[in-house]
Amino acid sequence: MSPSLATMFGVRRLLVAAGQAPSVHNTQPWRFAVSGEEISLRADPDRRLRVSDPRGRSQHVSCGAALFNLRLAVRVTGRRPLVWLLPNPDEEPRLLAAVRMADAAPASGEQRELYDLIPVRRTSREPFFERQVPLPVLAELRIAASREGAHLLLLDPRCAGETLDYAAMAEDELARDHDYQAELAAWTMSGARFDGVPSYVHGPRPVKEPGRTRDFGRRAGQARFEEHPLLAVLTTPGDRPLDWLLAGQALQRVLLVATAQGLSASFLNQPLDLRDMRRRRDPHHRRGHPQMIIRLGYGPYVARPPRRPAGELETSHV
Repeated sequence: MSPSLATMFGVRRLLVAAGQAPSVHNTQPWRFAVSGEEISLRADPDRRLRVSDPRGRSQHVSCGAALFNLRLAVRVTGRRPLVWLLPNPDEEPRLLAAVRMADAAPASGEQRELYDLIPVRRTSREPFFERQVPLPVLAELRIAASREGAHLLLLDPRCAGETLDYAAMAEDELARDHDYQAELAAWTMSGARFDGVPSYVHGPRPVKEPGRTRDFGRRAGQARFEEHPLLAVLTTPGDRPLDWLLAGQALQRVLLVATAQGLSASFLNQPLDLRDMRRRRDPHHRRGHPQMIIRLGYGPYVARPPRRPAGELETSHV
């Protein structure tokens, strides 16, 4: 048995890393089963957003991000993760990936750096500084997405402005959907959940301009956000569960590389939520199907929302 799985401490170390991935509304919709040399990643049905995510796309993207963290955690133990995505989709649709351990050379410096940044990464809904991101850094982010089979499309100011307008219109429409709002409230600490998105990470309400971050309805105060936010759209060649898992892995690699460069990030996925709720697919574009809309920039340090205990993430250990 590999060192990473030989002890409960080794398993816990892997699950803690996986569990620190970003997820839609901080639902953390994943569970893991450990058997011998294999860890399986499963979707947690109790944490699926039934209203806003009827296709399960956001859940798959979230679980893909956790899978990338798991891969990194395995790699820094000196092992190589062999990953099978959707190994048995017809009989076990909740089984999203199986990861086996193989012998390998020591982890690279880049892999160790990204692993060390897992607990550092944050989603920031605060205003970003008026400081341009250098072109070489943007190139690194695009390369990071491409290494996971996705594409990071960086929007010019005109397209970014149009996307902000689309996000604002989508948010207005979602605000009139009572079922959506009830589900959102259940995950933004309006209810009795321990996790979710607590009010201390909601961020302020923008002054006048269209929202740069999602409005959870409990923002503290107002602030002026950056005038020309840097927006990027993460796309995949297809729009099916396999693509969603690839998108999640690409997203987390991009976010960790961004963190290494001192960048902050948040998300403007309201148009994608509305698309999913209507069960529509975007017309195919030569650069793929949008899976995430990301706001990037240099910003202040922010707190992190709570995480599920590692012991709660493991369904079985054989």
